Amino acid sequence: MIESIISLITATSLLLGSPGPAPLALAATGATYGIKNGIPFLLGILSGLAIAIIGATVGIAALFSAFPNIKLIVQVAGVLYIVYVAQKIARAPALCSSGKTSGTSPAFIDGFILNLLNPKAYAAFLAIFSQFLLPLQTDLLSYVTTAIICFIVAVFVDVAWLVLGGVLRPFFESPKSARILRLTFAVLMVVAVVFSLVPRK
Repeated sequence: MIESIISLITATSLLLGSPGPAPLALAATGATYGIKNGIPFLLGILSGLAIAIIGATVGIAALFSAFPNIKLIVQVAGVLYIVYVAQKIARAPALCSSGKTSGTSPAFIDGFILNLLNPKAYAAFLAIFSQFLLPLQTDLLSYVTTAIICFIVAVFVDVAWLVLGGVLRPFFESPKSARILRLTFAVLMVVAVVFSLVPRK
């Protein structure tokens, strides 16, 4: 059982911690607006992730398989919303001399919708539940326990990305380097979500 838990934690860390739309958005938010101002966005992302976990657990894959158009609609909506958040970060004003930015940081609802429509989140949990489901007494217990462990790992991973952004914040004191970093984060967010939509062989 210990080996199964370690494998689950490792796989979840790699799948959710790899540079994707949500992690990059968190890092960009921490770097642009600071860790404290990024907490509502973080909580929104985790809430959206919780819905994604529940959706994967109750069989959203079966729904997408039965109704392919729904999957396409969700994917398109997800791409568009992530592009919206990316451009919001890219166009954020530079830090003033006090180290604060006059722009508005992404809110709870931004994070919630971003992860709710994030195709990578659903794909990650479908992969986890199909490959790393914990072998417990009942299927229900296996799914619930696996989901809880995944969410706990996600909390640590997402907090780490937000803090990483906060560490990069001093670089944003220079308007030129700040612009480059924001644009880099924004482009990587869009590339990450587009890459997640590419069919794997």
